[in-house]
Amino acid sequence: MALVKPYLDVPGTTIFDAEQSRKGYWLNQFCMSLMKADNRTRFKANERAYLDEWAMTEEQKLAVLARDLNRCIALGGNIYFLAKIGATDGKSFQQMAGSMTGMSEEEYRDMMVKGGRSADGNRVVGEGGDAQAHRQPQGRAGSRQGR
Repeated sequence: MALVKPYLDVPGTTIFDAEQSRKGYWLNQFCMSLMKADNRTRFKANERAYLDEWAMTEEQKLAVLARDLNRCIALGGNIYFLAKIGATDGKSFQQMAGSMTGMSEEEYRDMMVKGGRSADGNRVVGEGGDAQAHRQPQGRAGSRQGR
């Protein structure tokens, strides 16, 4: 019996649920491996060879190589694990989040200091808010997945 997931209708949001966890298990395990300095060194020396040691899908590997964090999330990545990739690249979480929203680090920071995005128009898919898919890079990426 399939679970009812009313949260799938939240614009610009992928909920990390049990299904996402299963889908992204090896991607997230790879990310956790980057907590060790030796693994970071090996990864940076030959990213593709290091990724090929993991039972990730080709699509997941390509998303990591492209540093397409929105795609990684769609493929089961959890942002807290994916942050290890950013740290390996010398990026702050704020820089990563900004890139995922199509904003500069400064634009993202300023938006968050002002309280983040308004919930007005962003409660369900199809409303007119600024987090709707047609206004977001992750939304455009998500539309290619047939959502």
